[in-house]
Amino acid sequence: MNPVRKRRLLLLVALVIAAALAATFVTLALQRNISYLYTPAEVLRGEAGEHARFRLGGMVAQGTFKREPGSMLAEFQVDDGDARLPVRYEGILPDLFRENQAVVATGRMDGGVFVAEQLLAKHDETYMPQELADKMGAAHQKHGIDEATGAASPAGN
Repeated sequence: MNPVRKRRLLLLVALVIAAALAATFVTLALQRNISYLYTPAEVLRGEAGEHARFRLGGMVAQGTFKREPGSMLAEFQVDDGDARLPVRYEGILPDLFRENQAVVATGRMDGGVFVAEQLLAKHDETYMPQELADKMGAAHQKHGIDEATGAASPAGN
C-alpha cells in the first residue's frame, strides 16, 4: 500500500475512534444528568425505581403542608388526581410555593417518602409544565374527571 494512503487510512481510523469515544462520553454524561418527570401515581406503581433520582410533579395537596417553627424542614403531599405522595424538603421554599399550586420536586425516594433536593413552583396562575399537564390530563380522562371543574363527569360514573 502506498505510504500516503496508509497514513490517510490510519488518520481516518483514529478520527473515527476519537469521534466514537467523544459520543460515548457525552451519552454517559447526559444519562447521569437526566431526571425524568413522574406523577405520584406512577411512582407508587413503581415506574420511577426505588433509588433513582427523578422529578416528581403535581399539586401541593390542600391541608398537608407542615413546618415546625424555626425549622427549615417542610413536609407536604403532592397530588396528581389519582394518588398522593408525601414529600420532605429541607431548605428555603420558593416564594410562589403554597397549597393547591403546581410544584416540581427533584430528588429520590427514601422508603415511602420522596426526599426533595430542589423545588420549583409555578410562576403564575395558569402555568403548569406541559409534561405534567399532559400526564395529569391523561389521569383525569382515565377517571372521567372534568378538567374545568375537577368534578367527576357523568360519563365517568
